[in-house]
Amino acid sequence: MTAAAAPPISLSNPYVRAMTLGRIAGTLGLSIIVVAVGWQLYEITGSAWALGFVGAVELVPVLLLMIPAGNLADRMARRSLAVFATAVMFVAALGLLAATLLNAPTAVIFAMVALVGVSRAFSSPSVGTILPQLLKPTQFVHANAWVSSGAQFAAASGPAVGGILIAATGNTVAAYAVAAACELVFIAMLLTLPRIDPPPTDAKHSWGEALAGMRFVWNNPLFLAAITLDLFAVLLGGAVALLPIFAKDILEVGPTGLGWLRAAPALGALLMALIQTRIPPWQRPGFVMLLCVVGFGLATIGFGLSTSLYLSLFCLFLTGVFDSVSVVVRISLEQVITPDHLRGRVSAINFVFIGMSNELGAFESGATAALFGAVRSVVGGGIAVLGVVAAVAAKWPQLITLGPLHTLKPIPEPEQHANQPT
Repeated sequence: MTAAAAPPISLSNPYVRAMTLGRIAGTLGLSIIVVAVGWQLYEITGSAWALGFVGAVELVPVLLLMIPAGNLADRMARRSLAVFATAVMFVAALGLLAATLLNAPTAVIFAMVALVGVSRAFSSPSVGTILPQLLKPTQFVHANAWVSSGAQFAAASGPAVGGILIAATGNTVAAYAVAAACELVFIAMLLTLPRIDPPPTDAKHSWGEALAGMRFVWNNPLFLAAITLDLFAVLLGGAVALLPIFAKDILEVGPTGLGWLRAAPALGALLMALIQTRIPPWQRPGFVMLLCVVGFGLATIGFGLSTSLYLSLFCLFLTGVFDSVSVVVRISLEQVITPDHLRGRVSAINFVFIGMSNELGAFESGATAALFGAVRSVVGGGIAVLGVVAAVAAKWPQLITLGPLHTLKPIPEPEQHANQPT
C-alpha cells in the first residue's frame, strides 16, 4: 500500500518557520561572505587561479571532517551541532573583517575561507537533518521547498547586498560585519527548535559504523544516481566562481553588477522553489530531474556565449530555476529513504558529493579559465553537463521510471538496522 500525499505544509508550522527564517539569515551571511571574498581576492591578485583556490581551500576541511561530522550528527543532539557550526561561521566572518581592517596578507583570507569550510562540514549533517525528526515523511517535499525558498531568497539578495555594500564603502568591511550579524540570527532561530537527543545505543565505535553512510549511498542506486547527476552537473557547469571575471573584464559592470549576476541564479531558484510549495509532488521526479539538468547545461552555455548583461542575467536565472527542482527532488529522496539513525552520516556524504562540488567546481573553473579563458571554460562545462545526463540515464535507467517520492519507505542499513531504532 502506498502512502497518500499530505496537504501542503506551510510557514504556519513553527518548525518549518523557524528553520526557514534561520536558513534565510545563515545563507544571507554566507552569500555576502562569498561575494566579498571573491571581489577582494580578484582586486588584490587579478588572478583567476586565486578564485579557483577559494573552492579548493574550502573543500579540504570538508574532506577531512566528513566522517566525524556525520557520526557526531547521529550521536548527539543535531541542534547543538548546528549551533556550533553556525558559531564557527560567525568567527570566520569576524576574522575576514579583521583581516580587511588590518590589510592582512591573502594567506589570512584563505585561512578564514578554510574556517568557512569547517563550518559547512558540520552544518550539513546537522542542519539538514533536524526537520526530518520533527515532521512526517509525507511533509518532507513541501517543507524542503519552503526551506529552499528561504535559502534561495537569501542567496538571491545576499550577493546584491554584498555588492552594494562594497560599492558604497569601497571595501569589504561592512559586508563582513553584516554577514556576522546574520549568523547570530541563525543561531537564535536554531535555539527555538526542540533539542532531540538520539536514543541510547550499545553499538560500538568502529570504522564500519563510521562508514555506514557511505555504504548506504553506494548500495542504493537511485540515490547514487541522483547525487552523481548533481555532482558532475555542478562540478562541470558551475560558472559562478568566474563571475568576478565576467563582471569586471567581459561585461564591465563592476561590483554592483557582480552582485546582480551572483543573485540571478538564486532568484530563479527562489521562484521555482515557491512554485514547488504549491504544486503536487512530481509523479516522475527522476525524469524531471534529468530534464532540468539538461536545461541547466544549455543555460550555462548561453551564459558563456553572452556579451549582454541582460542575456547573461536571464541565462543565470534559468540555471537557478532548473537547479531548484533538482535540489528539492534529491533532498526529499535522501530524507524519505534514509533511516533516521543514519541521516547524519548520509547527509555528510551527500554534502561532499553535492554541497562541496560547488567549491571543487570553483577550482576546476578557475584552473580551466586560467588555461583556456573564462568563456571557453564556461561553454565547455555546459557541454560536458549534457554528456553527464546521457551517461547517468544510460547507467541508471531506473531513475527515469522513479515514482512519487512520498510512496517510498526508509531502507534499512543491512548490517546495523537490527540493533538501531527505525
